[in-house]
Amino acid sequence: MQRTKRQQKILEIIANKEIDTQEELCEELNKVNFKVTQATISRDVKELKLYKIAGMQKKYKYASLDVDDGINDRMTSLYKGCVLSINSSNNLILVKTLRGNGSTVGVFVDSLKINEIIGSVAGDDTLLIVVDKNENTPQVVAHLQEYLS
Repeated sequence: MQRTKRQQKILEIIANKEIDTQEELCEELNKVNFKVTQATISRDVKELKLYKIAGMQKKYKYASLDVDDGINDRMTSLYKGCVLSINSSNNLILVKTLRGNGSTVGVFVDSLKINEIIGSVAGDDTLLIVVDKNENTPQVVAHLQEYLS
């Protein structure tokens, strides 16, 4: 029961404030009478599938992408707002993003569950996608571009 309430409070806090570290999240929870340690917050961040995206006041902030619910409007909006370009060569696709959003775009692409994608690696402002066969690359690129319009 305490864990559920604490995790609900975490989602509320990150929806209303830019929180960029687990320590800062721990402080915010302690302010509202949730006595927690950084280790507890680390587990909560993992269970809630929180990710860091570029912030307005701070360099990064935690965000919830609701990955278990599949693709939703929030994820699609984040994807549209983060992607700068999509290019490909052979079986590789390079997605350029705004600084700090490579992993956010990676989460979105993973949630699409495209069978032809065998893996991806996210950097700060880049997502590298590996496609199973060269001939499938144009189809995957087209699918990714659909979400940009």
